[in-house]
Formats: sequence, C-alpha cells, structure tokens
Amino acid sequence: MTADAPREPVSLAAKGIHLAFGKHEVLRGVDIDVPAGSTTAVIGPSGSGKSTMLRTLNRLHEPDSGDILLGGQSVLGDDPDGLRQRIGMVFQHFNLFPHRSVLDNIALAPRKLRGMSRDAANELALGLLDRVGLRNKATARPSALSGGQQQRVAIARALAMRPQVMLFDEATSALDPELVKGILALIAELGAEGMTMVVVTHEMGFARSASDSVVFMDRGKVVECGPPDQIFENAETERLQRFLSQVL
Repeated sequence: MTADAPREPVSLAAKGIHLAFGKHEVLRGVDIDVPAGSTTAVIGPSGSGKSTMLRTLNRLHEPDSGDILLGGQSVLGDDPDGLRQRIGMVFQHFNLFPHRSVLDNIALAPRKLRGMSRDAANELALGLLDRVGLRNKATARPSALSGGQQQRVAIARALAMRPQVMLFDEATSALDPELVKGILALIAELGAEGMTMVVVTHEMGFARSASDSVVFMDRGKVVECGPPDQIFENAETERLQRFLSQVL
C-alpha cells in the first residue's frame, strides 16, 4: 500500500450514547449506525445535540455512557490521538494554522503523526491540493484564501491522514452561499468514492441527494432515521414534520 492509498472503509456506530455538561443532558441515548462506505446526514434544529454527537464520535467529547464502534470494535479504550487519525473531522470554522503555508497545513500531520519524510508529506499535500483544486495556492497563507478555499484546505488536511471515516460538522455554514455548492460537491464526491461519512448539515438538498440515510435529532435524541425519501416524503413524527415545514 502506498503512503497515500485510501484505507478500507469501515462501519461506524454509536450505541446508547449519553453525555451531560454539568446538569445539562446534551445527548440522551443516541444510537447511530453508519455502514462502511455509506454517507449519513444528520439534520435537526439548533441545540439538538448534532455537533456534540459528532464530536463524541471521535472523542473530542468523552461520553458518560454508551459505546462507539469502529469496524464493529469499541474505540473507547483506544488512544484518542490514534483514533483521530482513523476518524477525520472537518469543522465549521476551518481551524487552519494562520502562520503556516497551505502546503504546511496539510503536510504537518503526516510528518508528525505518520512519520512521513518532508518530501513525501509535501508530495502527498500537493496531490491533495490538486484534488481540491488549489495546487496554485500551496505557498499562500490561509488569510489570503476565501472561506471556501480555506474549507477545501481543511478537507485536504483531514484526508492527508488517510482516515477510514470522515466527519463534517456544518462544513458550509460559515461560507457565503455561492461557495457552498462547491464544498458540498466535494463532500458528495468523497461519498461516491466509498468514504464512510457522517455529515451534520442544514443543507436539505445535500441530505436528500447525497446521503444514504438521514438522521433527525431533536433535544439530544435520534427521533427518526431512514433513507432520504422516507425522511423527506413520509416523516412519521410530528417533530420531524414540523422541522421540515420550517426548513423546506
């Protein structure tokens, strides 16, 4: 296997996840099943626990109870840093290093965490910049890029670790509307290539057209989940019906 060959996709699951911040219960028994190579979109109102759930999947938040399974194996006992090499994450705000070039932003983790040589890491980074259409920005600092370009760099940086799963937390919500389409197309392309993905999004068109399943969360629980057509055409609960009437 070459240094930048994709890993085999694996399944991801959350089983009975509970999480409280102080007395505030944020996740209340969340169950999610994402088969290997599939895309699950997570929708729901603000404050429903979507982003917290996503951050719990790669243990940026540690659950109070329940389990997280990667390829059917619990990861709660794993080294969190090692786990985050297997589960990549792209945030709403790009979290790039402002003092480093675009190339360095992508190449740093493969060098530090995967032990790649500088030349090999730079070659990998340039290939990923080709992938996201930004090779000509390799020497630029993040501040010289548009929001959409910065988010493309953030996606390339996550892919540089050859993750088995990708998590996207409202990856387009900080972008101008005209930039959203390109980022969603890039995410959809990754899904079409067989990356296991969980995408928290308020873009209903994306959830409907680019996901294999849709999870609707409200008040810290999964209220409904199923194929996109079922969720959008035949919502069973009043809470989902009300939510869709407000966003569609």
